[in-house]
Amino acid sequence: MKFNKYIKSKKYLEEITPFSIRSGKIKNGKIESIYRSPWSEDVYISDSKEKVRIGKSFDFNSLPILSAILIFLIFILMLKISWLQIAQGAHYREMADGNRIRIQRIEPKRGIIYDQNHLALVRNKANFMLYIVPADLPKKREDVDKIFDRIGELITGVDLSKIREKINGIDMRLLESYNPIFITDNIEYEKALSLYLEASNWSGVIISSKKNRDYPVFVNKETDETYYSLSHILGYTGKINEKELEKFGEEYLQIDYIGKMGLEYFWENELKGRGGKKRIEVDALGKEKKILGQVDEADGNNLVLSLDINQQIKLEEILRDYLKKLKLTKAVAIVINPNNGEILAMVSLPSYNNNLFAHGISQDEYTELINNPDHPLFNRSISGDYPSGSTFKIIMSAAALEEGVINEKTTFMSYGGIQIGQWFFPDWRAGGHGRTDVRNAIANSVNTFFYYIGGGNDDFSGLGVDRIVEYGKLFGLGTQSGIDLAGEVSGFLPTRKWKEEVKGEKWYIGDTYHLSIGQGDLLVTPLQVAMYTSVFANGGALYRPHFVKEILSSDDKLISETENIPTRKDFIKKYNIDIVRQGMRRAVTSGSAIRLSLLPFESAGKTGTAQWSSQKENHAWFTGFAPYDNPEVVITVLVEEGGEGSAVAVPIASDFLKWYFTEYKERVKISKE
Repeated sequence: MKFNKYIKSKKYLEEITPFSIRSGKIKNGKIESIYRSPWSEDVYISDSKEKVRIGKSFDFNSLPILSAILIFLIFILMLKISWLQIAQGAHYREMADGNRIRIQRIEPKRGIIYDQNHLALVRNKANFMLYIVPADLPKKREDVDKIFDRIGELITGVDLSKIREKINGIDMRLLESYNPIFITDNIEYEKALSLYLEASNWSGVIISSKKNRDYPVFVNKETDETYYSLSHILGYTGKINEKELEKFGEEYLQIDYIGKMGLEYFWENELKGRGGKKRIEVDALGKEKKILGQVDEADGNNLVLSLDINQQIKLEEILRDYLKKLKLTKAVAIVINPNNGEILAMVSLPSYNNNLFAHGISQDEYTELINNPDHPLFNRSISGDYPSGSTFKIIMSAAALEEGVINEKTTFMSYGGIQIGQWFFPDWRAGGHGRTDVRNAIANSVNTFFYYIGGGNDDFSGLGVDRIVEYGKLFGLGTQSGIDLAGEVSGFLPTRKWKEEVKGEKWYIGDTYHLSIGQGDLLVTPLQVAMYTSVFANGGALYRPHFVKEILSSDDKLISETENIPTRKDFIKKYNIDIVRQGMRRAVTSGSAIRLSLLPFESAGKTGTAQWSSQKENHAWFTGFAPYDNPEVVITVLVEEGGEGSAVAVPIASDFLKWYFTEYKERVKISKE
């Protein structure tokens, strides 16, 4: 009965066996067997339909706290997602693209520098460079070490320790990790080929061919002597350093080259061009697979100089020959066009080979250069300041005439010097020059005459230091000339105030006398002397000296020309300019530069012998122009420790002027016909 009652209540019937569980369910009045898993749980329901109360397993009182925690966690999660997607979205998108897509710069060709006849003075040459992209390097340190060890085996003399330190200091999560890091350049072809083959399997290591500068070397076929004076003018390019990279910002990469000296430095913006860009897809090793898009580069502009390479080499040849005869090593010679300030030739000896720097100078070579007592890296033309000696007397003469201190007929008696108390200020000729006017004083460099017009004597009042300094500034002294070369110095014009503040002494009449003849604390550069000489050559205009006369596009089409506008003109009356010119002409016909009278054309000039040391020889000066009536060139010569200007500097100028107005001019004439 109980069993039937259980069946009638339509409950499950389970019979447990050792191997299985068989359950029965009433269907159409019969028990239907169903096999269940052995681990099924027995269920017992009492006949009395006793209700079993299930107890609570969850405390609903804690629900608000758990909800608050859950909401807070979701809020934090949303903030993080917002930060990543909005604030840092662009950064991470770029990083993600950086793993596959890169923006690579296309290097432009650097502009060419021509002389006035369009002869190329520089060319671009292939240069193999090795660099790395930190983000593409292997992630395991031992793999990176293996690469660097192998590089060290293939290329000796490269300090890789600093590169490793730099890589370790880069946060690979930042975009800077994609900036290339320079390892070495100027790699020999065979080594470059070996590196290229191995680097194809190295991630993050790139060897590429960049353009480097190569400067022509001129050799005298007869003497086999090499001429390097262009190095001071052209300068050179070199790999950009950290300071330059910081200064110029995004315009350059760590693997770029930049102008370091000379015209290469001064005209960097014109020569460098504008880089292009290409969007590329890279493989797992960071190597380019294909180009996705490209913006073309713009090559640098070309420069046409006023410099004539024929004049440059000839001037250097003459200067070298005389230095050998004199057993000297240091000298300067400058040739300019007085009518516009264009520099035709500029030689500073000794010089150096700028290819050493452009192609990668060794430590031994660099040490030899900087330890050379003659300082071949030093451009004496613009960076050397010297006492002007008697070349300053043409400025003194113009100032005294302009201020009415003297006129063309004023004379002074030269007995060999001036006595002031216990101090004697001598003339260079014992016994003096007799009665002297301004023209004769210039021609024979009579010190006594310039003592008078500068500092005065007895009842005669001279210019005085203040007016001498004022006229010195008008002629361009005490300041840079503005030449398109870096490294120019200003020279020095001493004043009362300067002497009191620096030396702690008052200004004496003897200081004015010394200044009046170009001695004392007065300092000038050879270029400054050439430029104030040009004022007398052209009739009263002071120009800015310059090398670049034209800027051309990369395909040699004219972009612009240098305007030859005087920086100052007519500050000395033409009449007074002519008087000084006549004195300079007399120096050639009967004075200290009489050797020039042998030339088949008229010229004018002024010699100088500058005292600078009681232990060493004086510096020898000459500055002048030719032809006298219609000047085409100004030439200024300085020979350090050369002695008398008339004996040393004048012959150098004479030889060049003779060549220029005979052989050179004839050659130019024939070439134009």
